[in-house]
Amino acid sequence: MAFPVPTRQDAYIVDFIPLASMDTVHHMLLFGCQTPVSTHSFWDCGSVQGTCEDEPAIMYAWARNAPPTKLPKDVGFKVGRSSGMSYFVLQIHYGDISPFIAGIYLLMSVDTVILPGKRVTDADVACDYTSYPIYPFAFRTHTHRLGKVVSGYRIRDGKWTLIGRQSPQLPQAFYPANKQVNVKYGDTLAARCVFTGEGKTSKTYIGGTSDDEMCNFYIMYYMDSRHAIPYMNCMEMGSEELFQHIPTEANVPIKVSPSHMNSVMHLGQSTETVDQDYHFEQVSAWPQSSLQLGQVSGLALDSDSNLVIFHRGDHHWGADSFNNQARYQQRSLGPIQQSAILVVDPSKGSILKASGRNMFFLPHGITTDKENNYWVTDVALHQVLKVSSDGKDRTLMALGEAFIPGSDNNHFCQPTDVAVDTESGNIFVSDGYCNARIIKFSADGKYLSEWGAGISPARIPFQIPHSLVLLPDKKEICVADRENGRIQCFIAETGEFVKEIKKDEFGGEVFAVSYSPTGDGLIFAVNGESLSRPVPIRGFVIDYSTKDILDTFSPNKKEFKMPHDIAETRDGSVFVGDASSKSVYKFTTESKFIFIKIMLPTRKSPAKPNKGERVLPVIITTLLLIPLVVVISIGVFISWRKYSMYENTHGSMCRKSIRKAVGSLNLGNFFPSHKGYSRQGFDQLSTEGSDQERNDEDSSDSENEEYSALPPPQSSS
Repeated sequence: MAFPVPTRQDAYIVDFIPLASMDTVHHMLLFGCQTPVSTHSFWDCGSVQGTCEDEPAIMYAWARNAPPTKLPKDVGFKVGRSSGMSYFVLQIHYGDISPFIAGIYLLMSVDTVILPGKRVTDADVACDYTSYPIYPFAFRTHTHRLGKVVSGYRIRDGKWTLIGRQSPQLPQAFYPANKQVNVKYGDTLAARCVFTGEGKTSKTYIGGTSDDEMCNFYIMYYMDSRHAIPYMNCMEMGSEELFQHIPTEANVPIKVSPSHMNSVMHLGQSTETVDQDYHFEQVSAWPQSSLQLGQVSGLALDSDSNLVIFHRGDHHWGADSFNNQARYQQRSLGPIQQSAILVVDPSKGSILKASGRNMFFLPHGITTDKENNYWVTDVALHQVLKVSSDGKDRTLMALGEAFIPGSDNNHFCQPTDVAVDTESGNIFVSDGYCNARIIKFSADGKYLSEWGAGISPARIPFQIPHSLVLLPDKKEICVADRENGRIQCFIAETGEFVKEIKKDEFGGEVFAVSYSPTGDGLIFAVNGESLSRPVPIRGFVIDYSTKDILDTFSPNKKEFKMPHDIAETRDGSVFVGDASSKSVYKFTTESKFIFIKIMLPTRKSPAKPNKGERVLPVIITTLLLIPLVVVISIGVFISWRKYSMYENTHGSMCRKSIRKAVGSLNLGNFFPSHKGYSRQGFDQLSTEGSDQERNDEDSSDSENEEYSALPPPQSSS
């Protein structure tokens, strides 16, 4: 850029203060001259040669964040009227203004053999990382039909940290990685693919056809552009000693129902994709008439998806209800005379059935089994009861001794909730307000085992394990650890710790938890009032896999006071029971579905298309091109904006690029520039259409591209 000396008199320059950074500027030169080569405010040194028409005089040079320069006292560069220098010309030589470059790291097994009929085969891959730091922001898993779950980890100082975990039978997009993970020199990257050989009659090898298998875990990362490596891979078999310490979650298959399977795209068939955007809102008109409830302590669903409400009638849990030994002090009131169990129509809120008179003192948790029996806990009785649902109020089983608290195998102390495995019949009890354990019983009530809190990162004992939910598709059980403000999940069979979900938004209290197998699993939870960390009391929808909060919800007009339990129905409605307000709230989603149906041509002999058939491909092509044009336009706009902002900040400058990137899109620079994104991760990168599996009768070697067309191995992997 050129600008005139700001005076007609003689003047002297005694200071040079650079307003630049080596992050964007490689170096700059300041010239003095009588006539610049251009009268424009700025010009490109590549198109207009030189700086001055006359002989330029270099007055100052700067590079690499050099400090300001101050000339000695009474010393200065003469400029102005009689100096022959009427203009300053500043020449800027830019460095690489894209500090981050994206890349792919692929962990891949090449020698796994899956034996026929074998229930579980693990493919383990691990490599030491020996390059510059990378920052994973997305991951993708890939196997063929035998893969159940693929997990990737960073290992640092012996600690395994999850990068991502997913079922390869779900749509194989790039999903957000764990935002807290970075990888540096000396770390180890590891992945495990879990396969099953059940139903196979011969060995299955790693290969490129649909009859073979694959074990791929992709990490999409960004790194400093000065050391950027666009592709790295790891194909080394992990040692048995190393993988002895892999977290338990990596061994737990993710069950995928047929409705969640990605549609197979076939010639001659139509395909449908669904995009859903939702938010839970209260149904203000539910229930249509008052239910006349006491303190609502528990919610459940029966086999007909009716809502089951467990409430305390005219009994209240107050400061005088128990003594210091947790013994109930209000037995003289007798049992609750009202029907403590109500079966309610989930659509209208009308009462379909009422039971549980003169049976309970202080109800707490409730669930149902496959025969529609009620399983309840009563904190006053210190018992877990199995109650018939036929209206006869029969107690079919009682665990614990009535009104006697204890901590041995035959006693509870204010048990909070119960869960029943519909397959095995095993019974799980969270015990409770004065004990800190989960107890497992057989279907006939025999004590089997118990466990306390998991280690994450240290073993902090339960502080009121308050609510339980079974995850049938994952064979896990999760507990709302109320006063610790967290959700912990365990393998139901063994009690092994799997994961913990703890969020600042909980505010230190989690009262209840429920589950839906939608996608890779959704956790529904409600928090409670916390005196130490006040936050809004509300409901949460949490992605089980990523632990991200997907949605929050609360009543429209009133506020939750003490949401005590939560239940989710098959149609996606959510119910919350509030103990303090003696109410049940219903929430539903205003879903917006977009269906895209594409009819693909068959392999039959070609026929002359009619007018409609000729128009359809044009429409489809146009629709598919629109997103691409939008992305390119956004990228160009962002680049222009950055260019304009820099020019406005530093004035019009003569630019000379030290290093040019031709035909590249810098993801590390593109995504962080958008609102809602950061270099730590983003919502989801879609790779629709990639790795669509084919049926056996249409199998081919088309997937060789993913398996065999790999760049040469990098020494830095």
